[in-house]
Amino acid sequence: MDQKQDTNQWVSKRKRAREKIISYKRPSPSKKKNTNCMSLPEMIVKGEEEIHPETPLNKDYMEQLDSQEDLFGDYDSFADESGFLAQLEDVGRSPAESGKEDGKDAAAEFLMTYQNLNLLNYLQNDKNNICKHPAKNVSLATGEAVKDSLIGQKSGLNSNAASEQICIERFSVLHPRSPDEYDELPSSQLALSEHFNSPLRKYETKELQSETNRVLNCCLTDPPDVPSVLENETLNLNIVQNQSRTTNSGTSRRMSLKDQMKNAMAGNAMAPTPKASRSKQMKEIALSEEINVAMKTIETTSGADMGPFYGLPSKVKDLIFQFKGIKELYEWQHTCLTLESVQSRKNLIYSLPTSGGKTLVAEILIMQELLCRKNDALFILPYVAIVQEKVRGLSAFGIEFNFLVEEYAGSKGKFPPIKRRQKKSLYIATIEKAHSLVNALIETERITSLGLVVVDELHMLGEGSRGAVLEMTLSKILYTSKTTQIIGMSATLNNVSDLQHFLKAEHFTSNFRPVQLKEYVKICDKIYEVDNKSEDYFTFSRILSYKYSSNMEKIDPDHLIALVTEVIPNYSCLVFCPTKKNCENVSKMLCKYLNKSFITIKEKEKCAVIQELKNIGNGMVCPILRNTVPYGLAYHHSGLTNDERKLIEDAYTAGILCLLACTSTLAAGVNLPARRFILFFSRVILRSPYVARDFLKRSQYKQMIGRAGRAGMDTEGESLLIAQENDKKLVSNLISKPLEGCYSNLIYDNEKGIKDLLLSLIGLKVTQTLHQIVEFMAGTLLGVQQQQFFKEKSFLEVIEQALEALMEKGLIKDKISSCNNEGKMYHKLEVTKLGHATFKGSIDLAYCDSLNMDLKKGLEGLVLGNYLHLIYLVTPYDIVSQCIPDWMVYFRQFHQLDAVEQKVFATVGVPESFLTKKASCQTVKKTVDDFVAARFYLSLVLYSLFKEMNTWAVAQKFNVSRGFLQNLLNSAATFSSSVQHFCEELEEFWAYHALFKDLTHKLSYCVKPELVPLMEVSGVQEARARQLYKAGYKSLTYLANANPEVLVKTIEHMSKRQANQIVSSAKMLLNEKAEALQEEVEELLRLPIDLPLQTESTVNAR
Repeated sequence: MDQKQDTNQWVSKRKRAREKIISYKRPSPSKKKNTNCMSLPEMIVKGEEEIHPETPLNKDYMEQLDSQEDLFGDYDSFADESGFLAQLEDVGRSPAESGKEDGKDAAAEFLMTYQNLNLLNYLQNDKNNICKHPAKNVSLATGEAVKDSLIGQKSGLNSNAASEQICIERFSVLHPRSPDEYDELPSSQLALSEHFNSPLRKYETKELQSETNRVLNCCLTDPPDVPSVLENETLNLNIVQNQSRTTNSGTSRRMSLKDQMKNAMAGNAMAPTPKASRSKQMKEIALSEEINVAMKTIETTSGADMGPFYGLPSKVKDLIFQFKGIKELYEWQHTCLTLESVQSRKNLIYSLPTSGGKTLVAEILIMQELLCRKNDALFILPYVAIVQEKVRGLSAFGIEFNFLVEEYAGSKGKFPPIKRRQKKSLYIATIEKAHSLVNALIETERITSLGLVVVDELHMLGEGSRGAVLEMTLSKILYTSKTTQIIGMSATLNNVSDLQHFLKAEHFTSNFRPVQLKEYVKICDKIYEVDNKSEDYFTFSRILSYKYSSNMEKIDPDHLIALVTEVIPNYSCLVFCPTKKNCENVSKMLCKYLNKSFITIKEKEKCAVIQELKNIGNGMVCPILRNTVPYGLAYHHSGLTNDERKLIEDAYTAGILCLLACTSTLAAGVNLPARRFILFFSRVILRSPYVARDFLKRSQYKQMIGRAGRAGMDTEGESLLIAQENDKKLVSNLISKPLEGCYSNLIYDNEKGIKDLLLSLIGLKVTQTLHQIVEFMAGTLLGVQQQQFFKEKSFLEVIEQALEALMEKGLIKDKISSCNNEGKMYHKLEVTKLGHATFKGSIDLAYCDSLNMDLKKGLEGLVLGNYLHLIYLVTPYDIVSQCIPDWMVYFRQFHQLDAVEQKVFATVGVPESFLTKKASCQTVKKTVDDFVAARFYLSLVLYSLFKEMNTWAVAQKFNVSRGFLQNLLNSAATFSSSVQHFCEELEEFWAYHALFKDLTHKLSYCVKPELVPLMEVSGVQEARARQLYKAGYKSLTYLANANPEVLVKTIEHMSKRQANQIVSSAKMLLNEKAEALQEEVEELLRLPIDLPLQTESTVNAR
């Protein structure tokens, strides 16, 4: 009885640690039978029930757990417990001493065999015997089977063979464990289990490990020089085995259970701490539980505060502080996030001044959708550069919280997007790519998987053809998915009521601005402060006092030198100029009269910037930048390449450059300054109230002056508009009038937007009758504002005219489909093959006929000896007007080509005689299409860039800017992708499929093949890719496993922030590719739902 009590006491202490986190209902004592005489199988089943109860974990205790926790309670030494050791001796008695034994003897015999060295060799070498006893086909042996084996030993049979056979059967039952069970084992036991299980696992299943898992493991494993935990544990196992081998060789009797336990505990003590600690696993469980709680809270609550951080895990708040430096939200941000409309998933428009923190609110809402509601999200941004910046910034969040960040900009993006079965996706897209993405989701009936759409710069609805595309996108989402929430934000909105009606949205606004902004206007030498309370909105401030010589007065009549020297070099300054040429002239003029002491400020850093510009240009650098950068000045406009602009932006952000002369595109495209540790004041100077020849709009003015005084860097901001006396009235209206209204652009350019929209609606089968079309169009922004646009004719007439125009082009057809209930026929609209290809390829309706004819003509005599003819077919039609051919350059290029390349000229319709007469200014009698000639000139530019891969050399050869070349290349890559999709829908163009796919990939990067994998990472341009490749980062896998700190030391001019973003983006892209492969494998192995029944009766019947 005492022995039984000691046993129960030991068992209760042994379980004490588990009972802190596990609560379960114990069976009543009256129902227990022979607790102390439990057979081995019963002990196993009992242990499984105790380890894995169906009860929740205590969160507070989980956070305190560690891989080093003591599961033995107060038993510091088992040698001190005589009662327990006595039990071990009893259990360890030999069968000869105890006579007939029950299940307790079977357990002892199993443990003896488990330690036998011969058994280890048997398990590792005798593969045929193992295959005969697969783990999944062996059931738990009863005590009788063990008993029979012992009898066999006594009767003189081969004891080793019998015990090995028993052990294999018992071991195959004991070892298939779930991951949770392994958490309960010490590290040495994990190694021992791995050692024993390895031969059994090899034959447990015939299924091979998928290629995807091998790729992912190869990419994410540690470097080979870092010893693994398994290697350490294997070493420890060898020590234990050597001890066991010594014991077995030194004595003829088998080792007692007591000695076995001592050896096992010694091995546990020597085992190293596992790499994945228990505490880390518990933290991951806690994070998962926190997300689940937040998700349930969001679904059920309508209160103000839903969880640790607006319904999100507290880790989100930590990462926002880590990556953005934001510790607390502004009061308006908290109010916006806790609005009842946001909680109830209503559509929302919110508007605040620039630099108010609008984007952070959108990102938190996106996190809620991805993590809590488990839906995909779409973030629409206006420019490719901003898309790439946002992809880099959010990739770290995606890696941390296990969602994908996919870039849809330029030629990047897959249509339709890959359907993820586990991870959710955040699509970050430009306006055009977002439209194509939504079309693909509608066509595949997956639009409802899009839980949230966020639109930055919502006011772009009113800006030309891009505004029309944005309106189409939002209208389709509103019509096809009632569960998708739309969030729009902007700093410049006026007619919000129309937008609310269109989006069926609530509106939130605030005048909050974190940094005070003062507005000034300079007329002649007088500076006025903008004052809305004054009659003429001007209040005299001061007279500009700066000694100008007569020569300076002629060169600088607007006193720019005086204005900028009040600010630089101690503070930052942006000078907005009306044209690109003016930007360059201003930067040169300022350097000419600045004090030479400017050169000595941060001289080393400026030299590094110039050297980096040389690296970008393959040894070439712009002579203007070479002269201005030493003074801390530079120009910034679209004539620079993406690499050059990014370098200049980063230098300005870091305080190396103190002044940029830029165009108005910088106001909307880049957030400058981004962070500053020494600058506490910034000034924006508007060189003129004009953009090119057009007077500034109020929205443009607001965007520009919003760059002054950015949150987080400045304590005060200042804007100054330079105007002439005769523009004073216009300037007065500019600063006083309300913002321009946002109006539909579907009627822009001869109602092209309406035609594009109707074609895609019919092609997607969203609307197929006139009644459905009218219903849809009533929900567009144009439908909301129709009374302001159509006064002479009705909205229905406009729709009918657009449909007739599509029919005349052969893009849609009217089909009498069937009879309705009243016995009357009704008309159903369908797209033709050409119409279907046009909307699938997103081809401009103005050029779909031309493209179709060019492709047909190409089939008759396609020149495949080089890429020139294919490049001509994908040269964008809409960019031809931006370049006027230099006929002498055109003529020289012709004679520098070989015979096969010259053949393309005649094929497309530009003969040599035509070029000769044009170059010599003679009259051309032969009729040649000027548009074709100009387009082919651009094709030669692209072809030279394609062959030489040197932007500087091609720019000088054709006398165009480097920025224009890069824009042309990006446009050609995008159009090539569109032409590829166009050809895929028409059988007659089957020959083009593979050709355009290859060409699109080459045009997307236009670099040496070895750099392409690196340039797939968002934001990595050619110059950075070359640096990474030279440093040894030769593929995406290398980059994803790079150490950001090592990158900073290895790669010149790379900040820690840039290194972290590049590594995060590489990891995200790697995960995305691995996920795609896994999805493909699962799709291939999935059993078809409609698979016919394969039974003997059906086979015999056939």
